[in-house]
Formats: sequence, C-alpha cells, structure tokens
Amino acid sequence: MTTSSRTGSTGPTDPQGATTAPQGTTPALLRTAAELDALPRPAGAERAVVMTMGALHQGHATLIRSAREAAGPRGQVVVTVFVNPLQFGEAADLDRYPRTLDADLATAAAAGADAVFAPGVDEVYPGGEPQVRITAGPMGERLEGASRPGHFDGMLTVVAKLLHLTRPDEAFYGQKDAQQLALIARMVRDLNFGVRITGVPTVRDPDGLALSSRNRFLSADERHTALALPRALFAARDRLAAQQALHERAKATAPGGDRAAGLNKLGEARAAADAQAVALARPNGAPAAVRATARAILEEAATRGSHPLVLDYLALVDPADFTEIPDDRESGDAILAVAARVGETRLIDNIPLTFGALT
Repeated sequence: MTTSSRTGSTGPTDPQGATTAPQGTTPALLRTAAELDALPRPAGAERAVVMTMGALHQGHATLIRSAREAAGPRGQVVVTVFVNPLQFGEAADLDRYPRTLDADLATAAAAGADAVFAPGVDEVYPGGEPQVRITAGPMGERLEGASRPGHFDGMLTVVAKLLHLTRPDEAFYGQKDAQQLALIARMVRDLNFGVRITGVPTVRDPDGLALSSRNRFLSADERHTALALPRALFAARDRLAAQQALHERAKATAPGGDRAAGLNKLGEARAAADAQAVALARPNGAPAAVRATARAILEEAATRGSHPLVLDYLALVDPADFTEIPDDRESGDAILAVAARVGETRLIDNIPLTFGALT
C-alpha cells in the first residue's frame, strides 16, 4: 500500500456494463450491504471510494472530483454517507451532527459520483456495537486521540468495515484530518488491505477557514474568532520560509567567501547586515520559532471579548507517527496542527511544513 496526495472528469456509460454516470446525474442510492454488493463493478477499470459522515460541502466535493478523475470515465465512484456513533464521545454531539441526505445526493451528483451508500446504524452494526474493533495504537492516543479518547478506534473500525463493504481500488481522504489520514494509511499498510490511500489537500473558504461540516454552527462573531486558526498556521509557515531564506542569505554572504559576489548573486545591496546576524544563529531554532509564531496569534484570540478561542492543542509533529518535532530539527517534513473550541464548536486545522527546504 502506498499513500499519495492529489492536488473531475466523467464520461458516458461504459459499454461493458460499468455504471459510470455523467456529472449531474442522480447517483444510485444504496441503503444495504446487499444493494452495494449487487452494484456492478466497472469491467477493466477501477472503483474509487470517498467516505463521509454526510453534510457534504465543497471539501467533500473536491474529494469526489479527485476520485472521479482518478477512476476515469470508465471507472466508478462510490460515496459513503454514515454518521458513525463509535466516533462520538458524547450522545449530544452525535445527535447534533447534521443529517442532510437530499442535499448530499445533489452535491455527490454534481461532483460526479456514481453511487451513494447511506446505510443505517443497524446495517453497519447488526446486533449492536461491535465487540471486536480496530485499535489505533500509540499514534491514536496523541493529539485528537488524547482529546477524544476512543475516537480513532471507532474511526478505524468503521473505515475497515466500509473498505470491506465497498471493495475499492483507491480511497480518498482529506488532509484536513491529517492524523486520521495517517492512521488509515498505517492500518492499511499494517493489516495488508489491498487498497491505495490518497490524501487530498485541505479546501478553504476565501477567508482561510478550512471547510468543515461544523462551521455552520459558528455565529458571525465566532467565525471571526475562528479565523485565528488559519492565521496562526499561515503566519508560522511564513516565519519558517523567511527564516530559511535568511539562512540562505547568510550562507551566500558569510565571512571567508566572496561576499561581494554573493551579494551580487542575490541582487541585494543591503544583505550583509541581515546575513551576518543570521550567520551567527543556528538553523535549529526554526521549530521553536514556528511554534511561537502560531501560539502568539492563538493567545491573542483567547482574549477576544465574548467569543474567545479556547485552545486545545498546538503541536508541531512528525507526519509518520505524530510525535513532537524536537527544537533541533534542521530538515524534514512536519505537520503543524491545532485544535480549539469557539463557543460550542470544536475545530481542527493543520498545515504541512518542510524544514530545510532551501538548504
């Protein structure tokens, strides 16, 4: 199994019997495992699946379009809509989660889905909650797992069931839920699922807020506060880029080399002062600077009037296992992740970073 990342096209009905539908055509609505099993597979083409809990928005539509493009005009795209009770710690959260199946069908159709599998709880868990479940392991106990005990066990259990039921060649998940994506990829690799896992970049509104089904619960003032999440992430990314650019400048103008040639190469007549200062600093301050930049913005939002941001965590982690990046990290990939509550709504966001990208 490999995990990839993608940055929709549809076609006519496959003459060999696949059920591909042109964009805008109402997808088949399947309610039972038997109906799903009876759905013809595309001959000589692939089936792609997008798993959701409904309340579809343009982030989900992007996943479906990515699946459509990957499957091709002769392939098949199946969207699952299931609000999984095993992922909710509180019954009130489960009851509050929006159910909008009619709108979901329209969104899935516009994005190019061929079928929507929307089973009831009794269909997915006949006889009640399963006694045998997937355990997320140590990675599932960090960050979101620490804040929501058991969440990832429930998530992996239903993902495993839905992968078995849908039997896709490729499954698509959003990078907004980075820890979820990493755990699914790890499960598929560790347990030898025969499916490719593909991550799709986070989709954001024009103001920067990551699309989420929970955004609808935010008032206008709460949304204004919530914008601190993407501001913090983007500011940290820009701080890292600036710091790494300064180190490049320092190397080009360091004492002992041809400083004039270095300055001319950079095209900056005043680079020497900045370069000399940065040359004295080690690059291993970058992780600390990233954390400090993001935290300053989040702490300011925590003091905002009647709708303050309540920070759950801010973490700079290794994408492989979601352990914290040490302050002496000089190169490699990382994820800056944040979770916070605004009013009654809990939001998460993250951004990928690469240390040493310019060196």
